[in-house]
Amino acid sequence: MAYDFSALDALMASALDRVFPAAQVQVRIGGAVAYDASFGFLDPEARTRPTEPTTRFDLASVSKLFTVVAFMTLVEEGRVGLDQPVAEVLPEFGGRRPIAPYPDPLRPGHFIEVAPHSAGEVDAGTITFRQLLSHSAGLPAWLPLWKMAAEWEAQFTPDDVQRRLRETIFAAPFAYPPGATVVYSDIGLLLVGFAVERLTGATLREAVRERVTAPLGLATVTYGPIPCAMAAPTEFYAHHGRRMCGEVHDENAFAFGGVAGHAGLFGIAQDIAAFGEALRGAWAGARETPLRRETLAEMTRLQAQQGDTRRGLGFALRSPNPNAMSYALSESAFGHLGFTGTALWIDPARALVFACLTNHVYYGRACEDTLTPFRAALAQTIVRCVQSAHGDQPTHP
Repeated sequence: MAYDFSALDALMASALDRVFPAAQVQVRIGGAVAYDASFGFLDPEARTRPTEPTTRFDLASVSKLFTVVAFMTLVEEGRVGLDQPVAEVLPEFGGRRPIAPYPDPLRPGHFIEVAPHSAGEVDAGTITFRQLLSHSAGLPAWLPLWKMAAEWEAQFTPDDVQRRLRETIFAAPFAYPPGATVVYSDIGLLLVGFAVERLTGATLREAVRERVTAPLGLATVTYGPIPCAMAAPTEFYAHHGRRMCGEVHDENAFAFGGVAGHAGLFGIAQDIAAFGEALRGAWAGARETPLRRETLAEMTRLQAQQGDTRRGLGFALRSPNPNAMSYALSESAFGHLGFTGTALWIDPARALVFACLTNHVYYGRACEDTLTPFRAALAQTIVRCVQSAHGDQPTHP
């Protein structure tokens, strides 16, 4: 079937040099590639080094999906349970903890208070993997691990710094009573990554490769660092004195050597869309998939909700917020976003998968939020292009 994606071309052209300097988009419908394009330049000031289909982008939090899928293969093997306490796999994560504000990652010197100190304490030994994966465990969204690492590097060996970072996560205070709300937490996914390592006896790099990327043939999806010539550059970091390029943008993942449960992977849109198509295949009951159909059904079932934020296990689910990227998609849609400007969404009702990789953070974090409206417009445009070809109607108002 022929699709007219001229509206998508126009949208990407209008976003270039405003939302991002470089981007890749791939759309798959019914398993076939319906749209595949690259935009912009890796050196936008000089207008040199055009973005290629082989240019790798920092996936940011889209990396979480690979950690989660690796973990769920262990669930399928019966080596760990979703409702099993995390402390049974990671005994270091135990004991009673206070509920306290945590540092705001976007406003240095400020703190985020989810629940008051009077909310009491939390017994970390009761927290389950289901709660970590649904972002309802009570953990803070973030901790300034990279700043701690920078201070420790002058006093300790690299191995000691890594040990101290892990100990900090194992001992993290809670931000709210478990189950009381939903707070998207990098700390929770770091713990999931640690659990994958503990259960497999391998590094997270090895486990993700052996359990996810290699079986699916996703050759470009790798943890950094990678040569800068292969990568889309991201933000200029004053504390590093350089623009990040081929090195992970996320400071805490950088502190872990570029390999962490919440961030660190690089890849191209073709491979991220192929990953999404494999997940859609699992949803549809296909044979050659990374997970069983019943596993993905549980992962894409509503597990926790706060307002218009709906969470499965590892996945974000379709939001009723008209400003959300997923709003234009079907009720069964699931996917994930990344802070650098990346996204992967799977819409099983339309047999639709799309990956959009950008380096939006090239412009820094203090600029106007152009990414959110762009993402919403992107999904809306893709859906309209598909509908115009199929003549179908939206599955929601």
